Amino acid sequence: MKVSIVIPALNEEASIGQVIAGLPRDLVHEIIVADNGSEDRTAEIAAVNGAKVVRADRRGYGSACLAGIAASDHPDIIAFIDGDLSDYPEDLPNLIMPIEIDDAELVIGSRTIGQVEPGSLTQQQKYGNWLATRLIWLFFGVKFTDLGPFRAITREALERIRMEDTNYGWTVEMQVKAAQHNLRCVEVPVRYRKRIGVSKISGTWTGTLSAGYKILYTIFRYALKSPKRD
Repeated sequence: MKVSIVIPALNEEASIGQVIAGLPRDLVHEIIVADNGSEDRTAEIAAVNGAKVVRADRRGYGSACLAGIAASDHPDIIAFIDGDLSDYPEDLPNLIMPIEIDDAELVIGSRTIGQVEPGSLTQQQKYGNWLATRLIWLFFGVKFTDLGPFRAITREALERIRMEDTNYGWTVEMQVKAAQHNLRCVEVPVRYRKRIGVSKISGTWTGTLSAGYKILYTIFRYALKSPKRD
């Protein structure tokens, strides 16, 4: 199957080359780095390492993901991974396998059930994941253990759920809409380690609070709407 990788990136010059190099190139049709306004050499290093670089001028994690999707070459599967080397790009085969064998339309790489390096997830992140996934179970009836950024989805399913969020609500919006549209969802364990550099979200109180608010807002926003079932 044709697999496109989207890497949203903002000032990740120290790690972006390693992320690209770690992806199994025999499985990947294209690697797209969505540069979200970097002020360093992120875009240059990504291009040198063989990635297609697209600009996402509007700041926001979701905005970068949407720009990457728009630039993709009609793949069967789109996978997302962060550019900070916290996830292991070598785990991609396990991530896409459930889709390749037609067991899933959306696969979440779960850090909760995987191997996590001590200190790589803050207590705020752990609690936020716990709360958000339980609210999704309560309101939408689908069990997840994580909102991890390392994930894969079929292009057809992505078109059906019509992603909109441009910032911190991106990951939870995808999982909530997957539940509403009755997508076949699977979690696989992935490894996780301390990122290179400082996180724009968990590395600051402002980012942590903003992300937490947006995640909860997104869940309740869709919970209060009439469920949209296919």
